[in-house]
Amino acid sequence: MLTVDQIASRTGPDRAAGVIESINDRFPESLLLQAERTAGDEFQLATEDTEVALTIALDLLRDRGWSVGIGQGDVRRPLPNSTRAATGQAFYAAREAVTRAKRAHFRFALEAADQQGGADVEALIVLLLHLRDRRTAGGWEVADLLAAGVTQSEAAARLGITESSVSRRVAAAGVRAEAAATTALIRLLAKLDQDASVHHPDDRKDER
Repeated sequence: MLTVDQIASRTGPDRAAGVIESINDRFPESLLLQAERTAGDEFQLATEDTEVALTIALDLLRDRGWSVGIGQGDVRRPLPNSTRAATGQAFYAAREAVTRAKRAHFRFALEAADQQGGADVEALIVLLLHLRDRRTAGGWEVADLLAAGVTQSEAAARLGITESSVSRRVAAAGVRAEAAATTALIRLLAKLDQDASVHHPDDRKDER
């Protein structure tokens, strides 16, 4: 579950509607409950896909305009038609997380049923955010091209630079390290969810 709140919305335009539409268009089959405005400039969404959850969170945090809280837990079933009408542990956890995120340096926090496991994953995500925060505009250019499936030689041609320059940008931007860390974080987030279902099978059945 993600709860997302716009930063400094009182002094700037309300951006929630556009971001909500973009998320729902990009992940039409991956959201358990679509992104929906819940109050003011805040919105929520639910997904069982840990890769989608992490991708959305990282994209929003790169934007620097949002506080993002991830909550791990169950969602009461049957699911309602509206995210605003849903409830469950994941919603409470995400609410606690976004409240902490508003005070955090990178505006991110994670709450899980396994508090220590959740704290460990949050710490690793924050470390990844530190790496991304140091990336230059040129580093992001290359990172975005590679993420889109472009090869380094193709990236060099598109950017009008040498392949060795692309390689230096890749190294300086920590692109390979980010890819490895992201893969590991997806597994760790999935494990948090699996461990919760093993330790609390009756609760999960009631909720889901």
